[in-house]
Amino acid sequence: MAPIKGKLTKKLVQSLGAGRHGDGGGLCLVVDPSGARRWIVRLTVKGQKNKNGSPLRTDFGLGGVDVVTLDDARERALEYRRMAKQGLNPRFNVKNEIPTFEEVARQVHIDRLPTWKNPKHGQQWLNTLKEYAFPKIGRMPIDKIGQPEILTCLSPIWTDKHETAKRVSQRIKAVLDVAKSKGFRTGENPVTEIKDAKVLPKVTAKPKHHKAMRWQDLPSFYADLKSRSAMSAKALMFTCLTGSRTSEVLGIKWSEIDFKTGLWTCPAERMKGHEEHQVPLTQEMIDIIEPLKTMASTYVFEGQKRHKPLSNMSMLMLLRRMKMRDVTVHGFRSTFRDWASEVTDAPREVAEMSLSHKVGSDVERAYARSKLLDKRRALIERWSDYVTGHDRNAG
Repeated sequence: MAPIKGKLTKKLVQSLGAGRHGDGGGLCLVVDPSGARRWIVRLTVKGQKNKNGSPLRTDFGLGGVDVVTLDDARERALEYRRMAKQGLNPRFNVKNEIPTFEEVARQVHIDRLPTWKNPKHGQQWLNTLKEYAFPKIGRMPIDKIGQPEILTCLSPIWTDKHETAKRVSQRIKAVLDVAKSKGFRTGENPVTEIKDAKVLPKVTAKPKHHKAMRWQDLPSFYADLKSRSAMSAKALMFTCLTGSRTSEVLGIKWSEIDFKTGLWTCPAERMKGHEEHQVPLTQEMIDIIEPLKTMASTYVFEGQKRHKPLSNMSMLMLLRRMKMRDVTVHGFRSTFRDWASEVTDAPREVAEMSLSHKVGSDVERAYARSKLLDKRRALIERWSDYVTGHDRNAG
């Protein structure tokens, strides 16, 4: 086979100064300030996207110039380009090259980005591994990781941060499963072995309840909120009235609001239960959001950046500024539910569906969605009247 040609020469490889020097076809000679010289090839693997949805460009190391000649580097770069055009990640498909745990984990993260509910969930998946796994096993070849290595990640946090530890465990297991499917590992997954052998102590987790405000105290609190002009105050007012979750409220786009029918339709991809949820809008809710249309933003509750929603912590921080240290934003859902139980005679399924909780079988829920909207509207109207001080018989 005729030698592959490029811009560099053997003499240049040895004499060029610090920096990145291209040979063509994505192949580059990288010269460090220390004088160390190594080869990399920059490629776009067909079908792979970054978190913004754009083609993902990745650098692949080919080795130092002391062991990989210019001709060898060109041949390897050509081989890598062929793989990339076929949608094969060279890091996982070059013979005899065992990737590290971190390399596989990051690739799994990239491959699964399109399947996550939103980018934040995908980032959380990777962040837990960055914090608890990469420092311990990140640089280890994926085929060398066994039970002892897994325990170095899990044991320190198993009792103190049990929920986090379980998530770390699940994510390590997923990475190792992918590695096995790629041919980099054999045998049982060590995470499964640790679980089956009950190596780690049993932790009895007590359910944590979100601190809620007494429903009797909400009208005076709401009046205080109403006196404030901050966007976070308007978002929290809307949250109190709708009984919705923080992420559902902050992610509202104007396209979800129908003023004619008086409905806010939250799409399935933003709902915890992955089912579309409709919230009847009361006049008080409309009075909160309608003036915000003048901002001409994509989001109803715009944050500091144009066409971006308020931060996830904005309402909680407002509560802290108001000296409400024993209350959480999520707790207002419980406040509504307690009020509905103690003050009204609303059927349980009406109150539960107002909070987008699942009630009954799939068939029953489908029936309820079509038949209970009017009853939910009546309940939420009465709640809105109570919160704003207009319902004199509510408590």
